[in-house]
Amino acid sequence: MNIPSRRSRRTVCTALALGLPLAALAACSGGSGSSGTDTSAEQGSGTGTITVWAHQGQASEANALQNAVKSFNSSQKKITVKLTLIPDTDYTKTITATDASKLPDVMEFDGPTMANFVYNKKLAAIDDYVSVKTMANATDAIKAQGEIGGKHYGLGMFDSGLGIYGNKKLLDAAGVKYPTGLSDDWTAAEFTDAVKTLAAKDPDGKSLDLQENNGFATEWGTYGFAPIVWSAGGSLLKNGKAEGALDTPAAASALKTFQSWKKYTDPNTDGNAFAKGRVALSWVGHWMYPAYSKALGKDLVVLPLPDFGNGPKTGEGSWQWGIGAHSKNGKAAGAFLDSLLNDTNVTAMTTANGAPPGTTSVLAKSDLYKKGGPLQLFADQLAQPCGDSQIDKSCVAVTRPVTAGYPTVTAKFSQALSDVYGGADPKTALAKAARAIDQDFSDNNGYQLP
Repeated sequence: MNIPSRRSRRTVCTALALGLPLAALAACSGGSGSSGTDTSAEQGSGTGTITVWAHQGQASEANALQNAVKSFNSSQKKITVKLTLIPDTDYTKTITATDASKLPDVMEFDGPTMANFVYNKKLAAIDDYVSVKTMANATDAIKAQGEIGGKHYGLGMFDSGLGIYGNKKLLDAAGVKYPTGLSDDWTAAEFTDAVKTLAAKDPDGKSLDLQENNGFATEWGTYGFAPIVWSAGGSLLKNGKAEGALDTPAAASALKTFQSWKKYTDPNTDGNAFAKGRVALSWVGHWMYPAYSKALGKDLVVLPLPDFGNGPKTGEGSWQWGIGAHSKNGKAAGAFLDSLLNDTNVTAMTTANGAPPGTTSVLAKSDLYKKGGPLQLFADQLAQPCGDSQIDKSCVAVTRPVTAGYPTVTAKFSQALSDVYGGADPKTALAKAARAIDQDFSDNNGYQLP
């Protein structure tokens, strides 16, 4: 799968998806939202036609989804699903701009946008509509991403994860010892030493790829490098506040280390720094495995991110499915979700896109992610979810903050990260970001959810 496609999958609201100025963020996050009564779909008859919206990603994913709809429609006569695919780049913009009453019965949405859509009363809780079996089969990480206040508003067919891909041939030639899994992960200092040692053996002095070509003042900046803050014991938000969580001395120190890697980092303008052997290490996610595996074969190793003191951490979360708050047929919508999230459809989708399956049954059988599989590390990480609040040494996979104010959080953090990479003082950059986040939250009554 190509990087632009995957990057756009981590966009988080119209302003972020389209690169709009920050003025658009308030409109994206505010508006009709307010604390108070929850919005629930009507149960309906469980029969008739239901409308479904989804993003149109790569062709293989679209085919898998279309086949799932055809199979459901032909398997019974009570419910007919009418599927509409919306271009990836327009998808979140379309949901954001559409009045809640005009949204479909079932819709797909990128995980970090969920709280914003709940805040703006566009999503209903799904617990009463999907089966107990479907909910139980979802991985803990998927359930954590889709939960607000004890209710679930989304479930996903697949998840995501970060790691470091290594070129075994180059690592061995430089005499660099590397982790075999989460239990012997590099410390931040050990990782930095490895980067320096590998760079010393490299003709151009570059040994690391950080996907700089995607830009850091983007959702890649947050998804890819918030794990540094989490691993340093910090957080993007804590109890609705960024100050005292994001701008800690430990977080600043960790980003100072991140800043020091620039000297050894290939700008990767062609997207092939690792695949062509220019660098020995690539900090990126599961989606690069097909290309990297094809390029390196048996020389490809998959490693966890380094530990900055609070244990190794990774981002997680991807597209989810939910029910429109104004649906008149929640029962039929739930029946379709039960079908969509069955083994056959989840297997087809994750075969199409290579992502970690979002259900325990498919994950256990996945050739890539099962025990002994080449991407077992990603499954091991997702098996230890933190949610978005209890981020300690006992967990690994962290959900990006579940808040309607997430667009502001990610915009301010990723800009700070980009500034630090460009040479700014980490303490100053993080303090500035924290103040801006907290001011926006104060202006919007903390983005209180139902």
